[in-house]
Amino acid sequence: MQHTEDILFATLLQLIVIVLAARGANLLARRFGQPGAVGEIIAGLMLGPSLLGYALPGVSGFLFSPTASMPISILSQIGLIFLMFQIGSDFEFAHLGHARNRRATIAVAVVSIAVPFAFGLLIGTISGPFLAPHTDIFTYSLFIGVALAITAVPILGRILREFDLTRTEIGVITISAAAVNDVVGWLLLAGTAAYATAHFSGERSLLQLSGVIALAAVLWFAGRPSVDWLMRKLSVAGGQVSPNLMALAIALGICTYLLGIFAIFGGFAAGLLFHRHHAFVEAWRNQIGQFVLVFFLPVFFTYTGLRTNVLGLTTQADWMWCSIIVAAAVIGKIVPVYAASRMSGFSREDSTVMGVLMNTRALMELIVLNIGFDLGFLPQQVFTMLVIMAVTTTVMTAPLLRILLPRTGRVIPLQIEA
Repeated sequence: MQHTEDILFATLLQLIVIVLAARGANLLARRFGQPGAVGEIIAGLMLGPSLLGYALPGVSGFLFSPTASMPISILSQIGLIFLMFQIGSDFEFAHLGHARNRRATIAVAVVSIAVPFAFGLLIGTISGPFLAPHTDIFTYSLFIGVALAITAVPILGRILREFDLTRTEIGVITISAAAVNDVVGWLLLAGTAAYATAHFSGERSLLQLSGVIALAAVLWFAGRPSVDWLMRKLSVAGGQVSPNLMALAIALGICTYLLGIFAIFGGFAAGLLFHRHHAFVEAWRNQIGQFVLVFFLPVFFTYTGLRTNVLGLTTQADWMWCSIIVAAAVIGKIVPVYAASRMSGFSREDSTVMGVLMNTRALMELIVLNIGFDLGFLPQQVFTMLVIMAVTTTVMTAPLLRILLPRTGRVIPLQIEA
C-alpha cells in the first residue's frame, strides 16, 4: 500500500508541476506573438535535463523521480489517442473540392512530402555510420525522412486562425496540403513502424500490412455507415458527447495496437470517421478537447522534454549534424513549396508565405520522434537534434509571417488569441 501511495504522490506532484509550467509558458509565448503550444514545448524542454536537471539536479530528481515515469508515460500515450482523435475529426477535406485550388494543393502537398523525405533519407544514410552505428541504417533513415517530411496540422491551423488566414486562398491551400501531408506522413510512419517492429521478417511484415489494409477496408465500408447510423441514434444534444462514442475511439486504438502499429493511429482513424458530423466535432472540442489541450498535451510535451538533453550535444560534430538537419528541414520545405506555388500562378510573396507555413512541424514531429526513440531506432543524440529542429521550425513561423504578410497587403491582427 505504501508503494502505491508513493507512486501516486510522485505522479500527482509531476502533474501539478507540468500543468502549471505549461500554462505559464503558454501565456508567456503568446505575449511574444508565438502560438501557446510553442511555449508548452519549450516548458517541457526547460523542465528536463537541458535546464532544470542541469541547474538544480536535486530539485529535478525530487520532482521527476523515476517512480512516476511509467504512469506519466501511459498518461502521455492515452492523451495522444484522444488528441489524434480530435485531429482526425478536425480535418476539413471539403477545401479540396474547390477546382481553382485543387491543383495547387496537390502540387504543394507532393513536393512538401517528397523533397524533405528524400533529404531525410540522404542525411540518414550519410550520418548513420557516425550517429547510429549500432542501428539498422535503412530504418533509421526512414524515421529521419518521415520526421523531415511531416507538417503539423494542429499548430498550423492555430497559426492560420491567429493571423486571420483561415478563409484566404493561401490559408485554404496550405491547410489542405498539410492535411494531405499528414495523412501520407501517418501512412509512412505506420509503414516504418510496422517494418521496424517486424524484426525484418517478410512474413510478419506482410501479415501486418494485410491487417492494416483489412482495418482500412472495414473502416471505409463498415465504419463510416456505422458511425452515420450511430450519430442518428445518438445525436449530440446540448453539446454533450455520448460516452459510447469515446469508447469507440479507444477500441479502435486497441485494434491498431494489436496489429503492431501503435494505438495513436486508431484514434486518428476513428476521428476521420467522425469529421463529417460537425455538431459532434464541435461538442467534442468544447467538452473534451479543451481538457486534452490543457492536461494531456502538456504531459506529452514535458515527457518529450524530459528525454531531451540539449547539453548532451557536446562536440562540434554533434552541432554540425544538428545544423545540417535543421537546414535540410527548412530548405526542404520552403524552397519546393515556393516553387510549386509559383508554378501554380501565385505571387512571390504568397508563395513564400505558403512555404513558411508548411515548414511548421511541432506536435506531429514530436510524435514521430517519440515512436522512433521508443523503438530504439533514433539514438539519444539524434532524438535531441530532431527535437531542436521541430522547435526551431515552429518558432520561426510567426516572426517570418509578421515580416512577410504586410508585403502581401494583409494586416497583422493586433490580438493573438490563445
